[in-house]
Amino acid sequence: QVQLVESGGGLVQAGGSQRLSCAASGRTFSGYRMGWFRQAPGKEREFVAAILWSSGRTYYADSVKGRFTISRDNAKKTVFLQMNSLKPEDTAIYYCNAQNGGYDYWGQGTQVTVSS
Repeated sequence: QVQLVESGGGLVQAGGSQRLSCAASGRTFSGYRMGWFRQAPGKEREFVAAILWSSGRTYYADSVKGRFTISRDNAKKTVFLQMNSLKPEDTAIYYCNAQNGGYDYWGQGTQVTVSS
């Protein structure tokens, strides 16, 4: 029932910034954890950031701490990922994710390419 649609991907130069959005359709329950994963060429999919919808508590991978910020808009049912000081190694397909117990939803992914 939950559908996730990412937007905001594209090409950016190293050191630049980019903001991703994930719009969620359907009802979002208080127990949901929403976040972002990414998969770079030749690498496994990895966790980037997450936010607990009800409390707003956030979690970050060590590789992005201090550079990325995850946030949410309750009214718009949207999760954001603000990416600053981008590095070429941030190049990946970024996926929006929503989890609630046994439920696990994924967006289609959006490509982020950071040029050096």
